[in-house]
Formats: sequence, C-alpha cells, structure tokens
Amino acid sequence: MIKIAAGSVTLPALCVRTPAAGKRFIAFFTANIRNANTRRAYTRATVDFAAWCDQARLTALEDIEPVHVAAYIETLQTRLSAPSVKQYLAAIRMLFDWLVVGQQRAVNPAAAVRGPKHSVIGLRDHALISVMVYTFARVGAAIKMRVEDVYIQGLRTWGRLHEKGGKRHEMPCHHTLEASLERYLDLTGLRGQAKAVLFPNAPGKRGELTERPLQQNEVYRMIRRRLLAAGIATAAGCHTFRATGITEYLRNGGKLEVAQQMANHESSRTTGLYGRRNDQGL
Repeated sequence: MIKIAAGSVTLPALCVRTPAAGKRFIAFFTANIRNANTRRAYTRATVDFAAWCDQARLTALEDIEPVHVAAYIETLQTRLSAPSVKQYLAAIRMLFDWLVVGQQRAVNPAAAVRGPKHSVIGLRDHALISVMVYTFARVGAAIKMRVEDVYIQGLRTWGRLHEKGGKRHEMPCHHTLEASLERYLDLTGLRGQAKAVLFPNAPGKRGELTERPLQQNEVYRMIRRRLLAAGIATAAGCHTFRATGITEYLRNGGKLEVAQQMANHESSRTTGLYGRRNDQGL
C-alpha cells in the first residue's frame, strides 16, 4: 500500500529496491501532482497496479513490460467502467513518464497500451461549456486552448486564454470548472500532452478525438444538439454561456471591476450591461 503523510511513507515493492526510484515515486505525488482530487485518484490507481504486480511476482520497475500493463488493463475491464479503466491507465502512463524523465526507466511500458473505447465527446463538451461559463471566455479564445493552458499554480488550477491580438489572459478556475477539466484530462488521456489541442473535434460517428481544434461553427452546432437533447427550446449560441456566466456573477453580488477583468472587456460599461439583463434577455 502507498501511504504518503508527514513522517510516514510506505512504498510499493516495485520501488523498494532502488532508493532513487522510491524518491522519484514519492515526488510524483507530492511535487508533480498538485491537485488533491487528481492525487487521490492517481494514488488509488497506482496502489491497485502495484498490488497486481505483487501478485504477478513483478518486484522491480525494470521487470514491467507493455504486455504486463496490457494484462492488468484487461483485468480492470472485468470490474470497472470504461472511463474508470481509462483513468487508471492514464495514471500509470503518467507515473512511468515521470520515472523515465527521472532516469529510473529507459522507456514507458504503458505508452503503447490502449484502454477500452468509450465516448469522450460528452466530457469534452461539458469542459468546454464550463470554460465559457466560469471564465467568461469568448468561444474563439476557448477553442485556442492547449492542454498546457490548464495548469497548477499554488494550490489552484488555472486556465490560460488566448485572446485577440495574441494577448494571454490567465485566471484561477472555479471549483466546478476545475473538476470538469480534471475529469476530462484524466479520462481522455490528454493529461501530459502539453502541446495537444484542449478541445479537438471528433468527426464522424466513431466519436474519436483528432488533433484539430474545434471551429466556432462546430461549437455552435454542438450547443444546438445539446439543447435539443435536453428538451430546451430557447435559442442559444456560443455567446450565451459567456453572457450567462457574467450575468449570474453580477447578480450574485460579484464586483463589476472583477467581472470586467475576467471578461477582458475594455470598458466596464460593457460588463455592466450584463448585470441588468433578465432571463428572457439571455
């Protein structure tokens, strides 16, 4: 079992033989993963994998090959949902990437292993809409984001938007947005792919993400599909979520100058208009 606390560290058998590997393993959770929810999820995944390795009599990091990781993933599919299996694989892959960078492994044995297929479109759409609502982002800025634009600073998850004219706009994430982004990155396997597009398109019926970013017209069509599926007849578009976020923030006592900064408006008059909107005006 892995236990990381002040003055108490219990390592899996895989990392006991080499002190350097043990230190690197601990640093993976304490220095590399700053988000508490991700740390808990990845600890659970690596604990389970380490226990499986013990049963398979794999007692050293260098013993683990891609076939072992693939066999472990196969066992997971008998007791976990496809998204959970993907999350476990993402944790193992990220751990071994960390060990490779720390020169404790020559290659990542999980790199070539593929998890079960499942639709990630819903996770993407939820994360994108959350970005527009909670950061007041223009859709054009949101679809330009890359994975590296979601990062940890201090104890908070931050988002970086790319506005017109090459301007960068950074802000801490609301806890609901943070949860949506963390789940999306974990279950799609995008975490760790810093330069990858954060919100890629997924053409056709297979629902597989590509390397091309969503375009604004594709986001609009996605919103219309989501509204129809939810039985909502109200007309809405890309700007609706930005407008809703600003309006609700001001309506609940948020400061106008803070909303102006978040929305990246040049004038507070523009931001102030949202505070006077009624529900029908959205």
